[in-house]
Amino acid sequence: MLNQFDQIAQAVPYQALTIDPAINPTIKISIKRLDCIHPQISGNKFFKLKYNLLEAQRLGYRQLLTFGGAYSNHIAATAYAAQYFGFDCIGIIRGEELANKPLNSTLRLAQENGMQLQFVSRENYRLKQDQHYLAQLKMQFPDAYIIAEGGSNALAVQGCQAILSEQDLVNYDVICAAVGTGGTLAGIINASSDTQQILGFSALKGDFLNAEVQQYTTKQNWKIIDDYCCGGYAKTTAELRSFIDDFEQQYGIPLEPIYTGKMLYGLIDLLKKNYFQAGTRVLVIHSGGLQGKGEANA
Repeated sequence: MLNQFDQIAQAVPYQALTIDPAINPTIKISIKRLDCIHPQISGNKFFKLKYNLLEAQRLGYRQLLTFGGAYSNHIAATAYAAQYFGFDCIGIIRGEELANKPLNSTLRLAQENGMQLQFVSRENYRLKQDQHYLAQLKMQFPDAYIIAEGGSNALAVQGCQAILSEQDLVNYDVICAAVGTGGTLAGIINASSDTQQILGFSALKGDFLNAEVQQYTTKQNWKIIDDYCCGGYAKTTAELRSFIDDFEQQYGIPLEPIYTGKMLYGLIDLLKKNYFQAGTRVLVIHSGGLQGKGEANA
């Protein structure tokens, strides 16, 4: 399996952004296009799943079980990866009311790739880290290797450390990434040099993500910003959608409004506010997840 992962992982392209000189002419911005790694195991999910799948294989599991919301990039990527590497797959999906509604494109894709969808109440979903609840799931699915929501665990953080190359550690001063559950950001922080600043742009409101990240890193060179979450997870605004349309037309880089769109929207606003020192070199991590494009709520 490791060889298969290494074969899938190809050289990740970088794309420079030419920013309006009227905004901040000295800032250099490049996007690392993780969305180009694989059409289905998209972006950061490729790195988060790698060691989890290897561990499941090593321990002899035949199923994967994981958690996610209706628009979860992780759910879609895990379903495909499970099928590709020969696992059965179960997805515990937040929102029992969704069981009687048509599947959105994310859940439909997961189901088409073999994932068994189990819709649970939001109250039960909040138990996803409760040891008693997890023990019940293990009894119900004894052959399942359980992966946390968003794929975020120690193995995912280990995988995400490979997102940054040795060149990235010397070529950039600031690294920006979208944040959902914190695992990807933690891996980037651990791999970063002490002279770099890591900015996480939260997809949802609240400062609880700080604690999620802190459990995986001892470094202090990072900050999570939730000023651009547009009201919460999978929420958007007309201004954000307009920004995404203009950005895609100008640069030819696809964005979605749940993660990457909010990150770039926030970054450009910070540039306008002179947040960065003159001459700062910024690397933006495009974390993929484009199957959720068009699914956020106004």
